[in-house]
Amino acid sequence: MASKGRAGGLRSESIVTILDAINDPNLFADWFKGSTWNRWRTFLKALFALTLTEDEFAIYTKHTQRTIAPENAFREAWVIVGRRGGKSLVAAVVAVYCACFKDYSPFLKPGELAVIAILAADRKQAQIILRYIRGFLQLPILRKLVLNDVQESIELKGGVLIEVQTASFRTTRGRTYALVLLDEAAYFRSEESANPDTEIVKAVRPGLATIPGAMLLVISSPYARKGALWSAYSKHFGKDSKVLVWQGATLEMNPSVDPAVIEEALEEDEPAARAEYFAEFRKDIEAYLSREVLDTCTIAGRQELPPVAGVKYFAFTDPAGGSGADSFTLAIAHAEKDKSILDAVREIKPPFSPEATTLELCGFLKSYRITAVTGDRYAGEWPREQFRKNGITYNLSEKNKSEIYRDSLPQFNSGRVELLDIPRLTSQLLNLERRTGWGGRDSIDHGPGAHDDAANSVCGVLHLVGGKAKKLFWLWSGDAQSEPITNFPTPSTSESQTAPTPEAPKSTERQSQFYTMEIDKL
Repeated sequence: MASKGRAGGLRSESIVTILDAINDPNLFADWFKGSTWNRWRTFLKALFALTLTEDEFAIYTKHTQRTIAPENAFREAWVIVGRRGGKSLVAAVVAVYCACFKDYSPFLKPGELAVIAILAADRKQAQIILRYIRGFLQLPILRKLVLNDVQESIELKGGVLIEVQTASFRTTRGRTYALVLLDEAAYFRSEESANPDTEIVKAVRPGLATIPGAMLLVISSPYARKGALWSAYSKHFGKDSKVLVWQGATLEMNPSVDPAVIEEALEEDEPAARAEYFAEFRKDIEAYLSREVLDTCTIAGRQELPPVAGVKYFAFTDPAGGSGADSFTLAIAHAEKDKSILDAVREIKPPFSPEATTLELCGFLKSYRITAVTGDRYAGEWPREQFRKNGITYNLSEKNKSEIYRDSLPQFNSGRVELLDIPRLTSQLLNLERRTGWGGRDSIDHGPGAHDDAANSVCGVLHLVGGKAKKLFWLWSGDAQSEPITNFPTPSTSESQTAPTPEAPKSTERQSQFYTMEIDKL
């Protein structure tokens, strides 16, 4: 039985272990009854380096692929478990145990709090763990520890603050952490960062350094083979390192789940079901672009290029209705030798007036002497009508979004594009995913919870310009071995009076003139 101790906290006359706490009928026993929780009990014993029985060591070995029982409590653990496996409840009991049965006061400065932070893909997701924590803290023996309970935080006696935090590497800095819980880290998405999970982990680790025994606990179903979860799994699973990685299928960790639910999910979408219920990383999803390729294509510090006389510009747009989650985006680019150069990107975030936004973007197009824009078939005739009203022709793209991404990829990989240094664009491009569907056919789109409005417009215009750039390079280079041009544009009468003949120019000046004339025609 736990008893009242120093600073109003709970301590026992002998040390209260987490196993004591989940077995105590005055504490958490009602939530962890029966054999269905045996594997989680083993996990908790391993996490805090409690002695394992022979059967428990076999469970530990199965889920960690380790050969040596832990001798010290882990300061970092990654729990990869299928949906409905009990992850959130276990994370909550670890949080309450750390908050109520550990004394952090010797390590805190006057006025400083030991923070137990809950971060998830969104604040609603984080509230699930916080609700479990509140339920535990309603127990009579724990209720007296609560000093203040507001919407997203609970302050306890002993200088402990439990709170939901935004999953951002910026807002997590400067805290003193006793415990950081990252919930469903594989699904973290951010428009300010292409790798929010990795950067959040880097940001919180210094905050865990000043309290002995402070812990980073990451719980998640797996997703694609990328990000912090995959990195931890690759580096530590099956190895007797200081970082614990535990992997378990839903039915292994929670045998009470109806197997029929899982069978139905397997029939509907096997790759997704194997990730969600068998805790297997998806092999059918890969990153569209690597960070290295994107860094090579991005011109550091360049955020926009102004219009230049004599250059032919192209535009692609991804319209939106103004009331949903999607932005209305526009990208402008031009060809230069064999490259597609991104000049400008505009993104109007909701809410907005579609008519007013179209008017604004048409004015921007005209500043680059653009009279036609390409876009998809969004909302039928509406975009074409709105652009036409403002003097811009709206041409329908011959390819859908996935096809544009697919056909743009060689331009990125060969370095034949120059991108603007726009963090939101970089994030969207890096979060694009290539999925292998039935029959081996690939599709490319944004990941769960992410957006690709700007990426869609940018890849659309780069692909549009790409063919023009290649053709122009043949003309400009004058290389006799270049692919022959069979559809060379015939100049009009007025043009033929002043334009040079379509032969490889000999002087630098004539090259420049030839380049300008031909790009206007392409």
